[in-house]
Amino acid sequence: MKPATLTAAALAAATLPLVATAADKTPASVKQPNIIIILSDDMGYTDIGCYGGEIRTPAIDKLAQRGLRFTQFYNNARCCPTRASLLTGLYAHQAGMGGMNRNQKHPGYTGSLRDNCMTIAEMLRPGGYSTYAVGKWHVSLESGEPANWPLRRGFDKFYGTILGYGSFYDPATLCRDNTLITPLNDPGYKPPSGKYYYTDAIADNAVLYIKQHQRDNASADGSTSKPFFMYVAFTAAHWPMHALPEDIAKYKGVYDNGYDPIRAARYKRAIELGVLPPGTKLTPSDNAGWDNVKDKEWEARCMEVYAAMIDRMDQGIARIVAQLDASGQLDNTIIMFMHDNGGCAEPQGRQPEPAANVPAPGETFRPLGPDEPQPKARPPHMQARDGRPIRTGVGTMPGPEDTYIGYGHDWANVSNTPFREYKHWVHEGGISTPLIVHWPAGIPAALNGTFVRPPAHIIDVAATCVDLAGAKYPAKRGDTALTPLAGVSLRPLFTGAQTLQRPAPIFWEHEGNRAVRDGDWKLVAKGSDGPWELYNIAADRAELNNLAAQHKDIANRLAAAWENWAVEAKAKPWPWDKIKPGNVNAQKTKTKNKRNKGAKS
Repeated sequence: MKPATLTAAALAAATLPLVATAADKTPASVKQPNIIIILSDDMGYTDIGCYGGEIRTPAIDKLAQRGLRFTQFYNNARCCPTRASLLTGLYAHQAGMGGMNRNQKHPGYTGSLRDNCMTIAEMLRPGGYSTYAVGKWHVSLESGEPANWPLRRGFDKFYGTILGYGSFYDPATLCRDNTLITPLNDPGYKPPSGKYYYTDAIADNAVLYIKQHQRDNASADGSTSKPFFMYVAFTAAHWPMHALPEDIAKYKGVYDNGYDPIRAARYKRAIELGVLPPGTKLTPSDNAGWDNVKDKEWEARCMEVYAAMIDRMDQGIARIVAQLDASGQLDNTIIMFMHDNGGCAEPQGRQPEPAANVPAPGETFRPLGPDEPQPKARPPHMQARDGRPIRTGVGTMPGPEDTYIGYGHDWANVSNTPFREYKHWVHEGGISTPLIVHWPAGIPAALNGTFVRPPAHIIDVAATCVDLAGAKYPAKRGDTALTPLAGVSLRPLFTGAQTLQRPAPIFWEHEGNRAVRDGDWKLVAKGSDGPWELYNIAADRAELNNLAAQHKDIANRLAAAWENWAVEAKAKPWPWDKIKPGNVNAQKTKTKNKRNKGAKS
């Protein structure tokens, strides 16, 4: 990435469309590729096998072996902001999603996609693409109407959930197209096994849409005459830790020795694979220590279930790839896989529900009928469909549908090996994600299995899709002027380019956490009142050597660039000004430092 100072000229340049049109890049003889974006949920940098993890992900690993692995790709540290940037090619605040899906009464924090942005589906559909979305939406108001649901945002078909979390056995806000449904009354899908599990349903419906697309767009020679764009947003491995028994069994005993042996093994393997360059440091352990865990069986089970959730997602991805192969579309389909944020240290479900929130022992809630949607996405007062109350707290073994537990801070520290911090924060542990790109027709075979080293960001995905599809980014959406794309096309990196030209640095803000990346330099701060820290990422990816005092000129330049961007991109004014600076993150830090006290008591 070319270093840049955010002068007025650079600010202006940053608002120019940074994509190629059909005339620029796509000769008439080149067939438009299908594009599939696969997004996982609440996973760390080294959770998957091809980035150093012990979790079995053969389908994802195979995509990496036959494609590219990005080593410095970044998300926005949280569910909603990442999804907004991914879908629109804008910074999340520009699209109205600087926070979560609630209106905080600021232009950058409206809680729902604004009219000044387009989704990739809206960008590609005028160019001849069919468009499909499956899985988690989470870019419209929590209590909103279908005005910003997928079918109103350019997608032809949708199966998934409007909210961002919930039971894997009975998801709240389950939806087909614009109609809320339940797993029991959905006319379009019945699980082949007879047992509904949301990760399977997401993959199965993606396969179904690929089959339907081929059927509806078949040419005389059997090929498919129309390209498609598909957005596959899994909820694995977001809490609650729900997984099927046969998948949990694969990981029995794997985590019995605790956190640090797994961290050390991941760190060693990531360096051996080339994901991390030699000399990368492992951050000090940020966990309470396995010897201090009293209920080790329960704590190990939390990670076993987490691993099983990822394993099941990988099995679903294998089915999607197999269907593309069977239909003759795999070679000219671009598949991109990434995470929405780093590992999640939130303590959800790790304390028991107060007695007032659950029935007396032996009692149940009224069972839900087949047409009654699951009314709750999380406890309290939550029940399984058959009326059993949801159980939480230490000793409640996660996995079954009547449990609701997160894997906790200490396993998140393992997920984010070798980095600092977690989901919410914009140090490397919160924003670093794998990006795997598989495209046999467009990536030279000689590059298969290689790494892409230049920094890139989630804002670049939409610009890349527009470029590769030969589409145009219009000036307006209806009567509303569109904010020009903030990202750049990654296409040069697919064919071996070693640098990526960018007119301005890359920026972050979430809950007052701030960062800017310019070349090898990264300036980062925790909380709206936290001090700026400066790191040379090329030499110190783990962010262990703060150089702010030694390079005040660089720190001051980047801090000024961030302030300019924050106003321009509508990160400021921010809603955090209404409370004492730092309180939002101080509360989270306090929770984190307790390290789920119940698990250690």
